[in-house]
Amino acid sequence: MKTVYVLNGPNLNLLGSREPAIYGSATLADVQALCEQACARHGLALAFHQSNHEGALVDWIQESSARVAGFVVNAGGYTHTSVAILDALLGVGRPSVEVHVTNPQAREPFRHRSLLSSRAVGTVVGFGIESYVLGLRGLVAHLRSGG
Repeated sequence: MKTVYVLNGPNLNLLGSREPAIYGSATLADVQALCEQACARHGLALAFHQSNHEGALVDWIQESSARVAGFVVNAGGYTHTSVAILDALLGVGRPSVEVHVTNPQAREPFRHRSLLSSRAVGTVVGFGIESYVLGLRGLVAHLRSGG
């Protein structure tokens, strides 16, 4: 069974309590449950991780290389700053989809730049936690097309 890694960056552990007017009331556990259901529908295994530490995210990406089909990544604040996460994703050579609960383009200017999206097979933003399910669906379509 192929495995998809869903990686979550800093402060995503605070979903449900952090600025609910912006991020909604769903928790990271809710996100994980949605991802588990979506992966099961597509016959995929799920590895779901969150860390506030850039190096832990890089380690998970590197350690996954032998078994991962692809990644769905919400790097949080690291989206705008982490060459290390980008390099790790490029280094394992598996497709990634970037997702965000909100639409970064509709927010502060410093959030408009993503280091990850230029090498992602796609991005899904602004649909709340459904962005993860849509991102998984896009990744599956990409994998099935031979990507």
